[in-house]
Amino acid sequence: MDDEVYRQLRETMARRGRVTDIPEFYEMARTLFTPEQAEIQNAMPAGRFTPGEIAKETGKSEAGVTAILEAMADKGLCMSFVRDGTRYYAAAPLMPGIFEYQFMRGTKTDRDYEIARAINAYRKAAARAAAIPPRVIYPGTRVIPVGKTINAEAAVQTFDQVLAYVESSEPIAVTTCYCRHEALLVDENDVCGMPMEVCMQFRTTAEYLIERGIGRRVSKEEAMDIFRRAEEAGLVHVAINTQRIDFICNCCPCHCAMFQDVLVQPKPAEAMLHSYIPSFDAGLCTVCGTCVDRCPTDALTLRDGNVPDWNEDRCIGCGVCVSGCQEEAITLVERVGDFTPPLNRMALGETMMKKRAEAGF
Repeated sequence: MDDEVYRQLRETMARRGRVTDIPEFYEMARTLFTPEQAEIQNAMPAGRFTPGEIAKETGKSEAGVTAILEAMADKGLCMSFVRDGTRYYAAAPLMPGIFEYQFMRGTKTDRDYEIARAINAYRKAAARAAAIPPRVIYPGTRVIPVGKTINAEAAVQTFDQVLAYVESSEPIAVTTCYCRHEALLVDENDVCGMPMEVCMQFRTTAEYLIERGIGRRVSKEEAMDIFRRAEEAGLVHVAINTQRIDFICNCCPCHCAMFQDVLVQPKPAEAMLHSYIPSFDAGLCTVCGTCVDRCPTDALTLRDGNVPDWNEDRCIGCGVCVSGCQEEAITLVERVGDFTPPLNRMALGETMMKKRAEAGF
C-alpha cells in the first residue's frame, strides 16, 4: 500500500512539473509526506478545492480530510487560504512550491536538517541521472530589472518593474532565502554572505505564508528597502514567467536552483525570459571591470581600453551590471520583440507543455 501511494505521488508531481523517477525521489517523498498525506496529495485537483471535495473523492470523512490538509498546509505541502468565508486549499508543485516552503522559515530543527539532506540527495541524483542538463524548452522564470536601471526613453512595461508589483499587492510577505538556507542546513560552511531574508511573496501566496508562520508581513516601504538591499548586494530579481506574479526571489548564482538550471544551458539567455539588454557608454566607461565581476552569468569580458564585450547568448538582462556601475556608464534598453509572459500559472503550464510537445519531449 505504502509503495503504491508513493509511486502514484511521483506520477502526481510529474504532472505538475519535472520529476525524476529514481530511488532518491521515494526516500525524499517519505521524508516529506506520510502515506495518508501522499494519498490526499494524489487526490488534489487543479485549482482550489474544499475538504468536502477530497472527502468525496477518497471516501474519507470531511473532518479527517480537514485535519490532514491542515497538517499539510502547516508543513508547506499544500496552500490554504480563505475566500468569502470559505477555507480553500490548493496543490503545489515540487518547485517552485513544496521545496521552497520547507526552508522559508529559516529554522534549524531536526526535521529541517532531515528534509534538507533528502532534497539535496534527490537533486544531485536527478542531475546525475540526466547525464546532460535538461533542456529548457520554454522559460518558467523571468528576470525583473530594478526600475532605476532602465533607460528612461524605453517603453517600460508594467510587469518589468518591481515597484509596480509592490504598489499593487496586498499583503506582501518576506521569507528566508530557501536555497541559501537549504545549503546551510546541508553544509554549515556553504555560505556566500548574501542577505538571507530577501524572498518576496505577494497576495494569495503571501496570505498563506503569513498565516502559517512561514513568512512575515511587511509594508510596501520595507519591501522596497529589501529590494534595494538585494540590488546593492548584486542579487538578481527572478520571478515566475507570468504577468500575474506571486513571488520575486533575489537570487545568487551560487545557490539558486532555478538559476543553476539556467546557467548549465548552452544559451542561458534563452532559458530565462528578459525584456532588456545593457547598453554601454564608451565616453563614461573607465574599464574598471566592476560590471564584469558582478555579472552572474559571465556575459561580460574586458577589452583593453574599451567597453566590455557583451555575450548576447549569456546575458539575462538582470541589470546587476548597471546597478554596480559608479560611473553610470551602463543603461538597460528594451529588446526588440514581443516578450509578454503568459497570464498566470495555469496559462504558463499550458504553454510549457505545448512547447515541449512541439519540441518532441
